[in-house]
Amino acid sequence: MTVPYWVQDAVFYQIFPDRFHNGDPANDPPNLDPWGDRPTIWGFQGGDLRGVIAKLDYLLDLGINAIYLNPVFQASSNHRYNVSDYYKIDPKLGTQADFRALLDAAHHNGIRVVIDGVFNHCGRGFFAFNDILENQSHSPYLDWFHLNTVPPDAYSPGDADDFQAWWNIKSLPKFNTDNPQVRKYILDVARYWIRLGADGWRLDVPSEIDDGNFWEEFRYVVKSENPDAYLLGEIWDGNPRWVGPASFDGLMNYPVRDGLINFLMGRGSVEDFSAVIDRQLRQYAQENVSAMYNLLGSHDTARIKSELNGDQEKLKTACLFLFAYPGAPAVYYGDEVGLEGGKDPDCRKAFPWDENSWDRDLRQFIQRLIAIRKKNPALRRGSYQAVLKDDKQGGYGFARVLGEKSLLIVLNASATRRNLRLAVDALDWKDGRLVRNLISGEEMIVVGNELNLTLEPWSGIWAV
Repeated sequence: MTVPYWVQDAVFYQIFPDRFHNGDPANDPPNLDPWGDRPTIWGFQGGDLRGVIAKLDYLLDLGINAIYLNPVFQASSNHRYNVSDYYKIDPKLGTQADFRALLDAAHHNGIRVVIDGVFNHCGRGFFAFNDILENQSHSPYLDWFHLNTVPPDAYSPGDADDFQAWWNIKSLPKFNTDNPQVRKYILDVARYWIRLGADGWRLDVPSEIDDGNFWEEFRYVVKSENPDAYLLGEIWDGNPRWVGPASFDGLMNYPVRDGLINFLMGRGSVEDFSAVIDRQLRQYAQENVSAMYNLLGSHDTARIKSELNGDQEKLKTACLFLFAYPGAPAVYYGDEVGLEGGKDPDCRKAFPWDENSWDRDLRQFIQRLIAIRKKNPALRRGSYQAVLKDDKQGGYGFARVLGEKSLLIVLNASATRRNLRLAVDALDWKDGRLVRNLISGEEMIVVGNELNLTLEPWSGIWAV
């Protein structure tokens, strides 16, 4: 095994730190936006690390046992993907002592903490880039970046023409990772935070450092510090090149997310959806399939409820799939209480801590799915076996099989009540077997080699 054993048992919760909870007003900037104001690309609302600590009970009650934190290092923006100091917690989020306190509290409660690694690019305030702006051609750091002109024009409006930058954005100069000094700096940072107690790295746009040797060395450094550290790559197209013993344990599973949304929104057939699933399961080793980070939304996408046009039943159907599919399911903060929003920055709203605003039914539904998943090893460690692909009726079904234990998942992804007949002999379910839906408690009986199901529109079952 090269993949951490704990990942397939994980249920992740992604936190955008500035918008989760304000636990320490003393570190708020003076121009703080009111909590819950419409998010902007520049405004801060006061969320911090002490806020995460204060709400660990909330996460434990939901059933979460892993956290993915968006960047926490010093930066000038609320998203912090323009890091100025990789060794310092952003003062608006707290201190290194606060970070250690978060790790201690999380670990004491069985929660892992994975942090965001932004190593393709930095911010203009990063010491080496700042030195170039100050000392120009005399700077010792000229080779740390890809410069076309010295000094580079880094602050006027327009694209970055004088240096390479992520998406040509001037505030995000791209590192020259061919430079041994740069590589050493990044690898030392990677080692430092793992040694401090972080449980892994989520790597931001790692394919833009198109160097397999770099990532193999990165993996070696991290795993030599902690063999159980999780390495998660943000690879949107799911390219298997980036998965395995020389790169990452798993990827953010955007292909499955997109396929599921298209399926539920009628933009793809059962066969189309099945093809996405089959491809994802086929192109990775089983241990890496089990280490995928399965998501419905993130800080880079519209909220899942908005993607599904506010349809509660479609959202529940999406969750039924997500929490049964191989890999680690993830909840983007606030999705569980029905938070809506379009793309960045609208998807980065402050968490609404007034419980009267919550979609309690949705939260309880997700809480129940997580609890059932934890009680059934087949949902976490079982193999994946397709059992139904019914384009005509919008039915899709699969089983998670672990030893002699089989758990059946069937979805009705249509607007019509459906009667579905499933052959279950492949699951070794015999005539007369009593089958129970773990979600509703309803009981059914196998007749011959078939299970007859009646599913309401946009619904599903988990049955044993």
